[in-house]
Amino acid sequence: MSSALKSNRYEWMRSGDEVFPAMLAAIDSAQASIRLETYIYTGDELGNRFRDALVNACERDVKVSVLLDAFGSQLLSSSFWGPLLAAGGEVRWFNPVLLHRLGFRDHRKMLVCDDADAFVGGFNISAKYQGDGVKSGWRDLGLRVCGPLALSLAAAFDEMFERADFRHKRFARLRRSPAKRSVAAHEAELLLSAPGRGRNPFLRALRHDLDHAQTVQIISAYFLPTWRIRRDLARIARRGGKVQLILAGKSDVYLSQLAGRSLYRRLLRAGVEIYEYQPQILHAKLILIDDVVYAGSSNLDPRSLHINYELMLRFPDPKLAASARDCCADYITHSQRIELEAWRKSRSWWSRMKQRWAYFILARVDPYVARWQQKQTSE
Repeated sequence: MSSALKSNRYEWMRSGDEVFPAMLAAIDSAQASIRLETYIYTGDELGNRFRDALVNACERDVKVSVLLDAFGSQLLSSSFWGPLLAAGGEVRWFNPVLLHRLGFRDHRKMLVCDDADAFVGGFNISAKYQGDGVKSGWRDLGLRVCGPLALSLAAAFDEMFERADFRHKRFARLRRSPAKRSVAAHEAELLLSAPGRGRNPFLRALRHDLDHAQTVQIISAYFLPTWRIRRDLARIARRGGKVQLILAGKSDVYLSQLAGRSLYRRLLRAGVEIYEYQPQILHAKLILIDDVVYAGSSNLDPRSLHINYELMLRFPDPKLAASARDCCADYITHSQRIELEAWRKSRSWWSRMKQRWAYFILARVDPYVARWQQKQTSE
């Protein structure tokens, strides 16, 4: 893709069967640079294909940089990246695993080729995502961006690549984090979230858009938003707006599913529609508020909103919003709607207790431990 494009072009990547061939083709076509950042990278057949494509790119003099989260990709063998390093590529591990700073992870996922062709979303590099998300493979969602916005994403990657060793200056917890900010970026807003002082720019933009919203559709694999976000969603529904939540009927993190379900009763009573995706494990992230679209790596839970490094794009774009609504409609066709009375009757005393404990662990204990770890890393 030429970096001379004046505006961006967008394409939803609706399954692993769509996104991985497109990513590999972009790598094969790259002529100058490739930047790959992911939370989980597995050494399976798909991981080998990506590594081999990156090695081939190095051999034709393309600059290749790979950034992996050290915890999320910890199962990779120490020799896995040997061929890429031998070919001249760079590989860095974000926040090497140490007990006193284990909680802070790079949860972002993106591929940027030649500063002009980029992919963002929820897809990790793992064979678990291969398939159509209905008959096989985890259901996820990505967005391909061709145009000048890719250059801003490349710059965001370069900053994280330099931050990979996770060294903090003394008393960093008392300073506003430079990694937490909003960037105006070619028809979009780039929202960079990180631990540390200062408000989460994604959360701030989200609450601003919810203030006068009429229609809200959210696809979230892990749903445990702040009290204010829950209040905003309930308020929109009570005043006659439409709020639809598409959440995980099957989840790879059972504790998160339990915690999210602890919120259902109050939201349903307010008039919020809740759907649980049924065929496969749900891993997608998409928020649509009237004609504003959010896409990227962040879930609506305490870890994404306050602890992890995340990347979201905000698009005030009616055309992109229309295609996002099509995505939501497709998910709903494969989902079961949760009805208030049936939900009340289905919950035993034991299920309610498990859900409350899961909420306590994820909404209270995990953030508390993260704050303690942040204090340890900056003194």
